[in-house]
Amino acid sequence: MFKKVLIANRGEIAVRIIRACREMGIMTVAVFSDADRDARHIRLADEAYNIGPPPASQSYLQIEKIMEIADQSGAEAIHPGYGFLSENEAFARACEAARIKLIGPSAAAMRKMGSKTEARQTLIAAGVPVVPGATTAIRSDEEAKAVALQVGFPVMLKAAAGGGGKGMRLVAREEELPGALREARSEAMSAFNDDAVYIEKAIANPHHIEIQILADAQGQVIHLGERECSIQRRHQKVIEEAPSPLVDADLRRRMGAVAIKVAQAAGYENAGTVEFLVDDARNFYFLEMNTRLQVEHPITEMVTGLDIVKEQIRIAAGMPLSISQSSVSWQGAALECRIYAEDPYNDFFPSPGLITHLIEPGGPGVRCDSGVYAGCEVPIYYDPLIAKLITYGRDRNAALAQMRRALQEYVVAGIKTNIGFFRQVLQDPAFQSGCYNTGFISEFFARQGSATKSPSFEMNGDLPLIAAAIDFCVRSEGHALKPATAPTSRWKQAGRSASVTRRL
Repeated sequence: MFKKVLIANRGEIAVRIIRACREMGIMTVAVFSDADRDARHIRLADEAYNIGPPPASQSYLQIEKIMEIADQSGAEAIHPGYGFLSENEAFARACEAARIKLIGPSAAAMRKMGSKTEARQTLIAAGVPVVPGATTAIRSDEEAKAVALQVGFPVMLKAAAGGGGKGMRLVAREEELPGALREARSEAMSAFNDDAVYIEKAIANPHHIEIQILADAQGQVIHLGERECSIQRRHQKVIEEAPSPLVDADLRRRMGAVAIKVAQAAGYENAGTVEFLVDDARNFYFLEMNTRLQVEHPITEMVTGLDIVKEQIRIAAGMPLSISQSSVSWQGAALECRIYAEDPYNDFFPSPGLITHLIEPGGPGVRCDSGVYAGCEVPIYYDPLIAKLITYGRDRNAALAQMRRALQEYVVAGIKTNIGFFRQVLQDPAFQSGCYNTGFISEFFARQGSATKSPSFEMNGDLPLIAAAIDFCVRSEGHALKPATAPTSRWKQAGRSASVTRRL
């Protein structure tokens, strides 16, 4: 087993990995940009190293710098989390060259599956049903037009090098294609340092279902069942649940078998997720494989009782899977709400800034994977995810009741969040019934009558929470984590200098 692991990430996922390592007796090394010098993950790690200026391209995407820190700190392995370099083949090859174990798939498997276009080529050859579209990256506007006309509008532009909704654009008409292509390429370059995009046929209002797989170095591959991920904004998931209300035992078995086939075709090792689009007739099509840990992995952990991060670390250390397919069972139901610093009633616009007051929920059946604390700054430079709220119950209704209660307890002051939005969604009849698809959010706003007007305090139960927060701040003046006179400019805050190395 490893003695020391470097976490090449930030925020809640870095905290999650540090906790798993600590329980396994493994020392941890954190990296941080200038914008993250007071971040929670560096407070928890055994060692922390500054990695550069705030923009990800100058810090968290700097392969050479991360490898230098790994060597300097004596880390034997690197966990990339998700996003940033987690699906970067060059990073995987750098780890292999330095003989530092990447807690993830090999560079070869990452190339096959991490590149969405190569993954489509591999799986078409293996007989896996895929969404119609291109099998290579688009090289010009003319080629994009030809492919789009061939598969038929509407089409979806997607980043070839990553996921998470980055670099994705829905294009309904031919005249929209050039501008959408420029935007998709720019966003893909910013997120993954690769501007390659490809085109798929857009399937109207499908269900987005994914299957979690685990594969060890001994050739064993298992699946851990499905997650329902259809509630999305800007093609990025915001609520997930396991099991899916759509999936029965037979469909789970068939999709799981295909997911295992996908992993075997790639020669895959470690944790991965095979994503599918499913229509109302329960026909499913391969969408992509994420060659990394997923944001929503906790709900699978809740219903299977398996710690996926610890399993990743064991696999990377050469150990076999701790469980066989016949031993996997699913008990109860779990939900996850991604807590973002954003305004859902202003097109989900990001809301960075200072968190002045924070109450995170707890109690039976509630898990909060958080990367923030009261008094910390949410930077403008990164994805606005600040926490994940997960609930578990004996069935879906119980998990929903837990989530409704937890959301009522959740208080974040100083920035806007989507907590009030989630409170409304959980009261929506379509969500409560489980009969929803990827068009849910636009339909939800249409039912509400406005996508730009915030709900009233009374509707969401915020008024007593806000009153309590104000009372807390007044009574605790002089004891707050940050005084009321703290600098208000988040750009100035983000630019503060940081020491090059800090050992905790």
